[in-house]
Amino acid sequence: MEKEQTAGVSGSGAKRPTATSIKEPTSIKRKKPLALDEVMLAMDVVDTLRHRQDLVLRELSGEAKEKQLIKKLREIYAQQGIEVPDNILKEGVAALNESRFTYEPPKSSFKVSLAKLYVSRSKWGRWVLGSFLAIIIGGAYYQFSYVGQQEQNAKQAIIELNETMPAKMEQLYQSIFDETKVQSAQKQAEEILARGKIALKEQDKKAAQAAINNLTKIRDQLRQEYSLTIVNREGVQSGFWTFPEINTDATNYYLVVEALDKAGNKISLPILSEETGKSKNVDIWGLRVSEELYANIASDKRDDGIIQQNILGEKAYGYLDVTYNVSVLDGAVTEW
Repeated sequence: MEKEQTAGVSGSGAKRPTATSIKEPTSIKRKKPLALDEVMLAMDVVDTLRHRQDLVLRELSGEAKEKQLIKKLREIYAQQGIEVPDNILKEGVAALNESRFTYEPPKSSFKVSLAKLYVSRSKWGRWVLGSFLAIIIGGAYYQFSYVGQQEQNAKQAIIELNETMPAKMEQLYQSIFDETKVQSAQKQAEEILARGKIALKEQDKKAAQAAINNLTKIRDQLRQEYSLTIVNREGVQSGFWTFPEINTDATNYYLVVEALDKAGNKISLPILSEETGKSKNVDIWGLRVSEELYANIASDKRDDGIIQQNILGEKAYGYLDVTYNVSVLDGAVTEW
């Protein structure tokens, strides 16, 4: 019964394949990669072809076949005593046609530019580094010198406006108040001090310094002591007269004077010229006097060459102006 069932299953008469009868699919034949020495020979073949461009053009672009080119290559290597297998020669010809072993520079791009820049860093790197260091050093110098100095100057200006200059003004005013013997000096000092305080409040350093300078002039003027003397020495005229430009019919008479301290030393003073309208520090100037006084001084000098009454006035300590012994006119010149 079992045999019949078995026969019925295979009633077609075909035999079922056994496991051993099934064949594996044939594997695809792959080209065996060249060994290193063969690759080097192939590269040499390509190099030979490149150096023999006339041969390549004639053989490849003409009617000759690849076999003829390989034959020529074989002869070339034989002449050099080198035996190169045909498969290597074929590989070299194929490599030439496929542009293998040929360097092609990359196309221009941002990445290529960066790569070239990196490769050439030995050329520009030192300059870039030097420039970078110079910028750092320059920045540090600017920060610690110029900026630091500016900050220091700003701090110093604040100290001067809030402490130094107010104290200096008060000190000068107090000296004037204590030393003056005339009300006019104290009144001038009070007005200057008031303007100086306003300048300090407004943080106006220039105006505040001007107030200090003016107070200093008043104090120094009060402390001066000298005699206003007519010059009476050889080589220097003691007086002169001029015709004023605004009135040529008039005549102005001047005595040449100088200020001498108690030791006989000349003192330079700021003299306002009535001709130029400008003040100038001089140690000798022309003081305008009346025609009568001018004639008396001239007569005194002609008598024996010496001016007996040569002192015109005295400037005493605590006073602003000279106290004259004679009557003089309001005017002076610094050049004649």
